[in-house]
Amino acid sequence: MEQNTVKKLPVRQCLGCNEHKLKKDLVRIVRSPDGTISLDRTGKKSGRGAYICLSPDCLKKARKNRRIDHVLNCSIPDDIWARIEKDLADHE
Repeated sequence: MEQNTVKKLPVRQCLGCNEHKLKKDLVRIVRSPDGTISLDRTGKKSGRGAYICLSPDCLKKARKNRRIDHVLNCSIPDDIWARIEKDLADHE
């Protein structure tokens, strides 16, 4: 007997524009167990994650509304935001 299985693609919500998109089209910001916050291009680092589009506008909206801070359960310092913005610009 042959089974027809359709593999579901993972979908995540961008915290900037609130759109649901494929996980591979988003970038993950992760707070690792030791408290380090970084951009996770692979989506496989351990820790608490928040997803945003590759658009700098989405990052600005999410930062302004403090949505990433809320999801990661921590306050993100300005120097970390600057590093994330730079990494995101390099990612494009």
